[in-house]
Amino acid sequence: MLYQIYETQRSFMEPFADFALAASKLYSNPSSPLQKTPLAQRISAGYDLIYRLGKDYEKPEFEIKTVPVNGVDVAIHERVEINKPFCELRRFKRFSDDPKTLENLKGQPVVLIVAPLSGHYATLLRDTVRSMLSDHKVYITDWKNARLVPLSEGEFHLDDYVNYVQEFIRHLQGIYGNCHVISVCQPTVPVLAAVSLMASRGETTPLSMTMMGGPIDARKSPTAVNNLANERSFEWFENNVIYRVPGNFPGVGRRVYPGFLQHAGFVAMNPDRHAVNHYDYFKNLIKADDISTEAHRKFYDEYNAVLDMDADYYLETIQTVFQEYKLVNGTWDVRSPAGKIERVRPQDITQGALLTIEGELDDISGAGQTRAAHDLCTGLAGKEQRHHEAKGAGHYGIFSGRRWREQVYPLVRAFILEHQKLQAKAPVASVAPAEKTSALQKPVTEATPKARPAPASASTRKVANLKGVNSKAASSKAVAPKTAAAPAVAVKPAAPRPTPPVKVAEPVTTPPANAKATKATKAVTPAPAQAPVPAPAAPVQAKAPAPATRWVAPAASTAVAPVTAAAAPAVQPEGEPTTVTAAPAPAQGKRPSRNKAA
Repeated sequence: MLYQIYETQRSFMEPFADFALAASKLYSNPSSPLQKTPLAQRISAGYDLIYRLGKDYEKPEFEIKTVPVNGVDVAIHERVEINKPFCELRRFKRFSDDPKTLENLKGQPVVLIVAPLSGHYATLLRDTVRSMLSDHKVYITDWKNARLVPLSEGEFHLDDYVNYVQEFIRHLQGIYGNCHVISVCQPTVPVLAAVSLMASRGETTPLSMTMMGGPIDARKSPTAVNNLANERSFEWFENNVIYRVPGNFPGVGRRVYPGFLQHAGFVAMNPDRHAVNHYDYFKNLIKADDISTEAHRKFYDEYNAVLDMDADYYLETIQTVFQEYKLVNGTWDVRSPAGKIERVRPQDITQGALLTIEGELDDISGAGQTRAAHDLCTGLAGKEQRHHEAKGAGHYGIFSGRRWREQVYPLVRAFILEHQKLQAKAPVASVAPAEKTSALQKPVTEATPKARPAPASASTRKVANLKGVNSKAASSKAVAPKTAAAPAVAVKPAAPRPTPPVKVAEPVTTPPANAKATKATKAVTPAPAQAPVPAPAAPVQAKAPAPATRWVAPAASTAVAPVTAAAAPAVQPEGEPTTVTAAPAPAQGKRPSRNKAA
């Protein structure tokens, strides 16, 4: 019922807010006669303040059009990479027409920024994104307003949040190989759970995790937020802060924790500070201090824009993080998308690095709450765990504003770059390097002949043809060396690689004197590349197969034609793939003489 009352009041106030805006412009416009009246500036400032207090704040835009990269302005295109029912993975793609800048952008680290789902939109991290874009490829989780999600999309639980984060990490790993993860405030807990589950399954974990101002262990230095969660029971939250979405939104009927209640809680934590800020805004309007008034508008346009959270997610966060401390107690079980229950074990994380950052004046996440992540990640080496306390920074100062840009961001940038370089130095797995080396060093031949006679002349060959071959053994010893690939085998030749063609002397065929001479000729002449040679009648005995990738080198003597890529390989066991690759072409010189020996 409270949600319906709030919407009725907002609808009733909307016309008055529009009237206040019109009156403010009427008293401030130089063309208006009312601008010349006494106290016109004060009246205009008062109406402007009334308008801002009564208006409805919609979701703002990131509005990041360009960022400087090494002194060059780079255009930014914002687009949705993955669209889930309750979240969008948003990418900020950078464009430039400068070749040097493009080359620099390609090698920069990939960062996933997990924005909080605690009442505000992801645009609260606008300053964080703008700074990161100068040195990183940036993705961010943009959570949707639950009142805009139809009931047909189902419920949203804390387990779903953890599964979303895992899916986004795997998506970036599939594109870039790996990534770095930054979580701000509330998502530090589900991000640590997501990476822990990935480590427990043996999956690749992010190169680094940076956690800023999150309630990893809410028992340490409790703040007003922690005390409220402990003073009220789980049933109290379910009965007093959960309402159904009214009928004028797509998510009508969904149980949510309304954003206006969260906003009221934020303001109630520091009411004096907000009152002073609005009074200063009124005085700056009178003084015509445009810079200060514009800064006030930008901050409160973001601060006052809130979203509704699904009731199941909100209640489970209260119970898991702030009441039962399941993460630090080791009792948190998460249901995977497949329905499997898995225990969150941060001690299983053994790869990557962890950086925690806290604000000295943080009044939402107390001192030591984020640092507690190091006590849980015992599997990480001590040198890979670091902590930093931002002096003089409050909760918002560790990710936005001057202290973020001057104190925190340089530290985060150096931390990410350090572990990106460590990943680049890691050895790249190759396919059987030892076999490849041995194959390069050893040709296919089993033994080299002790002596090779000079090639016979044409007249000698004619005499040999007339007289015939009297001894098969003598012919074999004098001409053919013992090689493993001497007899040609009917094997489908492997397709040659796209390398420069090797000049090969054409085989010369002469009419043999008899069948024995023909067989001796086949043992010397390599098979032509156009067609395979028929298999011999007798089976061929071969030694153990050579490595899968083989290099065939030409014989040492210039009298024998070099072997081409399509030459028949040695006999391999059935089913084992063999690739025959031509050795590098010999130095260009005189064309080798054709082998005319019979």
